[in-house]
Amino acid sequence: MYEFGHIGILVIIALVFPLGAVVTSWALRFVRIRPNPASNSVMEDTYECGLRTEGPSLVQFNFRFYYIALLFVLFDVEIIFLFPWALVFDKIGWQGYVEGLGFIGILCLGILYAWRKRALEWR
Repeated sequence: MYEFGHIGILVIIALVFPLGAVVTSWALRFVRIRPNPASNSVMEDTYECGLRTEGPSLVQFNFRFYYIALLFVLFDVEIIFLFPWALVFDKIGWQGYVEGLGFIGILCLGILYAWRKRALEWR
């Protein structure tokens, strides 16, 4: 029961902070400290950016944006794993060195594969 008590306290804290923010916002609006926002057709638009929408708001989005962003995140996260390896490089010995080179090799193979498939080009 001791371990579950800590989890229960964390769950209570995780619920109190968002609910506290919502209740505080409602209370400030109720006592008129936080004013109601002025109604504006641009602000009520689907994508508020300060400009009026021209044409239909539901247009087909180019998949290449997602694809390049996914590749960036994938390779960026893999590079982050090299920082701890570099910090303990003098203590890991030959086995750690070979494993690090293997990881870098797999990373290079992945980027070469993406390059070969022309995933990094904007056509």
